[in-house]
Amino acid sequence: MSLAQPGGFGERLRRLFPALWLGVLLAIALIAAPTLFAQLERAAAGRVAGRLFALEAQLSLALCIALGLIERRRASLRAAAGHGSRISAELLLVLGALFCTVCGQFALQPLMEAARAGEGRWSFGVLHAVSVGFYGLKTLLVAALAWRGARS
Repeated sequence: MSLAQPGGFGERLRRLFPALWLGVLLAIALIAAPTLFAQLERAAAGRVAGRLFALEAQLSLALCIALGLIERRRASLRAAAGHGSRISAELLLVLGALFCTVCGQFALQPLMEAARAGEGRWSFGVLHAVSVGFYGLKTLLVAALAWRGARS
């Protein structure tokens, strides 16, 4: 069965993954992280939240790869049939989420650790704000992906 075949397994994953991914992003941001800081002392809550966001980033990478492959195949088939480009809006949303994940977790996290140790050019607060911005943007991109998948 083709990953891009209408009604096929890949099509079901293309619709399911963004919705589940959005649920994870919102649950972490709106439930888990605030609860940690309400229940634990700040340093412990920060360590646990950091681990939670690291796990979320790994999940995001896996979903970006899976959805990227599905969307690329889908866009290629549509382009071959004369119905659009090989670069679809959905593929751009996935690539945007990938960019936010890489920047927010893998580029900023080491800088945040250095700032916590009193090293580096920027303060922890500034880096944390930028990281929150990337997470928020990723959440919006995944929400748009889920919305587009639900309506098609």
